[in-house]
Amino acid sequence: MIDSKILKDIPHKPGVYIFKNRSGKIHYIGKAKDLKKRVHSYLGRGRDKNFKSSIILENACDISYIITNTEKEALILEGNLIKKHRPRYNVIFKDDANYPLIRFDVHNRYPRLSIVRRIKKDGSLYFGPFTSASAVRSTMKLIGPIFPLRKCGTKEIPKRSRPCLNYQLGRCMAPCCNKITYEEYQEIVEQVKLFLGGRNKELISRLKKMMLKAANDQNFEKAAKTRDQIKAIEKTLEHQTIVTAKMSDQDVIGVSSCDKTVAIVILSIREGYMVGSRNYFIPCDWIKPQEVMEAFLKQYYSGNEFIPPDLILSDSIEDKHLISQWLTEIAGKKITIHIPSKGEKKRLANMAVTNAEVTLKKRLKNNVSSILDVAKSVLNLKRKPIHIEGIDISNLKGEFPVASLVSFVNGLPEKSGYRNYRIKEVDGINDYAMIRETIVRRFRANKLPDLFVIDGGKGHLSVALKAIESFRNKNTPDFISIAKAKHDKNEIVDKIYLPNRKNPVIFPRNHPVLSMLMHIRDETHRRAIGYYRKRKDKALTMSILDTIQGVGPKRKRALLTHFRDIEAIAKSDVAGLQQVPLITHTVAKDIFNYFNNETLPMKKNEDSIL
Repeated sequence: MIDSKILKDIPHKPGVYIFKNRSGKIHYIGKAKDLKKRVHSYLGRGRDKNFKSSIILENACDISYIITNTEKEALILEGNLIKKHRPRYNVIFKDDANYPLIRFDVHNRYPRLSIVRRIKKDGSLYFGPFTSASAVRSTMKLIGPIFPLRKCGTKEIPKRSRPCLNYQLGRCMAPCCNKITYEEYQEIVEQVKLFLGGRNKELISRLKKMMLKAANDQNFEKAAKTRDQIKAIEKTLEHQTIVTAKMSDQDVIGVSSCDKTVAIVILSIREGYMVGSRNYFIPCDWIKPQEVMEAFLKQYYSGNEFIPPDLILSDSIEDKHLISQWLTEIAGKKITIHIPSKGEKKRLANMAVTNAEVTLKKRLKNNVSSILDVAKSVLNLKRKPIHIEGIDISNLKGEFPVASLVSFVNGLPEKSGYRNYRIKEVDGINDYAMIRETIVRRFRANKLPDLFVIDGGKGHLSVALKAIESFRNKNTPDFISIAKAKHDKNEIVDKIYLPNRKNPVIFPRNHPVLSMLMHIRDETHRRAIGYYRKRKDKALTMSILDTIQGVGPKRKRALLTHFRDIEAIAKSDVAGLQQVPLITHTVAKDIFNYFNNETLPMKKNEDSIL
């Protein structure tokens, strides 16, 4: 817990606050207009305290702060500290490594273009990501003849006595042999920046001025080359799709979340044309889309060379005006942030969200496929567990025993495969027998999964394997069980039991296969508890209300609709009961007398269960 003395000393001033864990490591950094109010908001209760605050506080043992003169200074300091410390609970964006990018090493004296799959903090410019390796190769092939940069793969240009074949083909200006001056090469570099940045009209305007100047200087060879460049660029523009009639520069940003992962897509529109997109992902199930969007703006544009005047967002952000002012200072021009509710800008925002949803689904599918491949290997399964079913038992001292079965296909829940079972053949407390009955009944149905996951330990797994002995064939599914860690025995992670193995498999805490199995187990448990409560409540309702004179199905339904549960009905007085439709004064008195008659045996049993 955080020392209360530290909280008392926090001033009502703008600044940055820093949460630290027991080892002193920073795990969250935030900025505030009023430090005292913001920090105390984490300590709120009920509606004032969200899930994110609970997670941060649960792991916090100390807090420090840095006071700034203005909130804008706090915003800048927050971004710098996040980049430096990369705290666990802050949103940290990484480029999607699945797609290739074009790297332009502009800090080299004679820059060149190369294809990479990861962005590094090396000061280079990166363009993309491209949808495929063939797409990026096509772009490189297009750039080659138009902008003849050097093609040699060395960091510095080699010293040659004669140029290579690329010079003869017109694909390189041979700076290695001094066939081009440094200034002329830098002019080509600037042209490539404009081209890859989608600022083609600005590039064509610059080239036309160069062409006219060369013609006026009677340098007709250079004028002809520049003319050919302009034609080639205009030809590439013919294949681009116009997405807005306003012909302005815009970035459109959309957010989507699914299965503990948030995706953000930025669509780059230059002069009305869609010129590219970038994808970012963050694994998180407790962050809000608004916070993801705000973190993206702070991190993406803080070091961006070009910021378009219009930023269109799919989700609102808390510090819209502050971030707009900050970006205006960085860009040196007015930057406006839009959160549209209708019209053309809303259409573009919806397009970005759709792209984020599609990209996220594709990524999750690829990730799940690789996790299932790993699961087949580490769990020693007969086949890749594309279809997995989880089984759990729920009862209270043998009463209202039920079993639940959930179905997962490609790592995602398939609700059509969910099933509930009432245990029919077992009396009393016997979880093993209940597991056996559930497995036998499931095997009598068709279309068995690739893998069954039993919520329990080694004994539950053994019972399940014995239950299917009469059904065994080459297509019999695999079985495993998952047992919760016993913290009183210093166990840290849940244990996985496999057939024909004495000791459980212990995975690292963040292992993707363990996370997947725990997710399936938790969903199975949730369903089993829900079905048990439904059965218990139904039995309880029938045993009490149905025995009261004058209360039939319609009045029972009216009572439960008004009071929600039996406990509330039992606590109500006659006047309160009369407010329910269909309940007369006489019936209200009978209900009141029933629940307040101490000799009735049901009253004590009901209270103990509820």
